[in-house]
Amino acid sequence: MANVVAGFLVPHDPLMAAFPDAPPPIKRDNCMNAFEEIARRMEEHNIDTAVLICDDHYTINGPACVPMAMIGVGDVEGPMEPWLNIPKRPIENNEMLASHIMSYGLEKGVDWAVSKSLTVDHSFMIPFHFCVGKVKFVRSIPVYLNSGIPPYIPSRRAYDIGRHIGAAIRNWAGQERVAIVGTGGVSHWPGMKEMGKVNEAWDRSVLDMALKGDINGLIAMDDEDIIENGGNGGLEIKNWIAAMGACGPAKGELIAYEAVPEWVSGCAFAEFHLQN
Repeated sequence: MANVVAGFLVPHDPLMAAFPDAPPPIKRDNCMNAFEEIARRMEEHNIDTAVLICDDHYTINGPACVPMAMIGVGDVEGPMEPWLNIPKRPIENNEMLASHIMSYGLEKGVDWAVSKSLTVDHSFMIPFHFCVGKVKFVRSIPVYLNSGIPPYIPSRRAYDIGRHIGAAIRNWAGQERVAIVGTGGVSHWPGMKEMGKVNEAWDRSVLDMALKGDINGLIAMDDEDIIENGGNGGLEIKNWIAAMGACGPAKGELIAYEAVPEWVSGCAFAEFHLQN
């Protein structure tokens, strides 16, 4: 039987690749070292499949179609954006498990949008390039929630979808050892006049709730309040909420946090210690 054996929170800030030397070296190095530490921990957990929970930025899907939740079940490559300075490459998907997550979710009321040929954007590619893709023999399943562009997925719905992802994995007859990776956040204001601002106090309050496993507190946060205090990019904590739903009850460990205005974001790295 497959199982979720680890959960992580990581940034997906595109400027990490596009402008790697923008921050002070100590902040840059702390973030890069945190990615490497998470890759090391994935190796220790013998992870062979990672489910990355991301969000589109009108890069993959445009205003003509805004799916609330999408899963890639076929060919995957990336990144979409050439300016990331990451060479485009094929990415090995665990297609059988991805299709099982899709089918299980459809039976349970998840109205998945489904991609059979997906070019991923930076929200997948940054954590893959700096972390997940460095783990030996790992395959990656892309999941996209609409936490970046209105109309935003409700936080409760993000959590429910995460729960169904976790249940589908545990219902799978294979022997996969799966890591759930919630990407994005924390405070940032992409495309807004406040862009470059980081609200460290808000970031740490959100992190505190996540690390305590306070899923109800996170779900209760109002979208307008999140935008006011953490920016429109702060809504990416919905990806975290989904990841926590997939992991099940767990307490977290902070690996690193840096407020990096040069990368226009607060950057948080954490592991959830699962109660398996």
